[in-house]
Amino acid sequence: MSERTITKGWLLIPKKIPAAFAASLLLPALILCSGCDTYLGRATSDSILNVSYDPTREFFREYNAAFVKHWRQKTGREATILQSHGGSAKQARAIISGLEADVVTLVLPYDIDAIQQTTGKIARDWQSRFPHDSSPFTSMIVFLVRKGNPKGVHDWEDLIRPGISVIAPNPKTSGAARWIYIAAWGYAKKSLGATEEQAREFVGRLYNNVPILDKGSRSSSITFAMRGIGDVLLTWESEAFLVTKEINEAGFEIVVPSISVLAEPSVAVLDAVAGKHGSREIAEEYLRYLYGPVGQEIAAKHYYRPRDSGVAEKYAGQFPKTKLFSIEELYPSWREAQRIHFSDGGEFDGIYKPGAAE
Repeated sequence: MSERTITKGWLLIPKKIPAAFAASLLLPALILCSGCDTYLGRATSDSILNVSYDPTREFFREYNAAFVKHWRQKTGREATILQSHGGSAKQARAIISGLEADVVTLVLPYDIDAIQQTTGKIARDWQSRFPHDSSPFTSMIVFLVRKGNPKGVHDWEDLIRPGISVIAPNPKTSGAARWIYIAAWGYAKKSLGATEEQAREFVGRLYNNVPILDKGSRSSSITFAMRGIGDVLLTWESEAFLVTKEINEAGFEIVVPSISVLAEPSVAVLDAVAGKHGSREIAEEYLRYLYGPVGQEIAAKHYYRPRDSGVAEKYAGQFPKTKLFSIEELYPSWREAQRIHFSDGGEFDGIYKPGAAE
């Protein structure tokens, strides 16, 4: 099996950042190819393209290698796994515009719903196809601060203080950003007992402290960790652990807020595409393997919270405990949250004022 990364462009890597991590940060249109020799080649029905969100690059690099081995042992055939990463909403729009993904592993069920409703290439009952509403692992939103936490950031209320520079991605292009926004809104509602108007004011004050809205969560990591901008980064738990693990000599610490949102990334097969490519068998097995002991173990190693109780117990010590709430505690569904907050003319458009933090 060969494994290589195909990309275009150039990199500028600061010497203080490990080259491997910096390279992974600076590949905005990365295609990871496991067991293949041609860019986006479709030589056999054992070839699939997985379109995923920003921070899963490292996880799927390891998972894809394990799956290729599993597929060879199960079928005697060689698998080709191609990988694309970007902001979740942006990836969904790429598929809607014609990118032929066989499977999607996106951060929001709404993004998959949007693909289904617009293209019809995904079955309407996609969430019932795999366990846990087709969500193989979970995560939450945490804060990453600089060594020693010089600004004393401990909870969501600290993010609205004057003089605090907050780095976060754009909810229009990033699924992680929409989880971040909902986590802040939920804090205002649940911990502060805020009315809708008060929650809007709280979240507005937070985004007034955001000088840059990057397209995705990995881009925000670049801004904070490599460009040195901001006092606190709002990001996935997995991404925060990755930054501290790979470049902690630069000095970063994770702060777990008093309450966060239970984030449940979703997966689905694009039935129409898999049918066209003859790849349905491998596409379904690829997602099913995420739920098995190997997939769950790899997820936990990359700081995603596993669904499997045995693996979760094994890795329980590495995951901090905090109060979590689900999206359903605020809205009937992500579709409703999207309509209220992130559609054109929604709450976010009224809240965010570019340049307010400058």
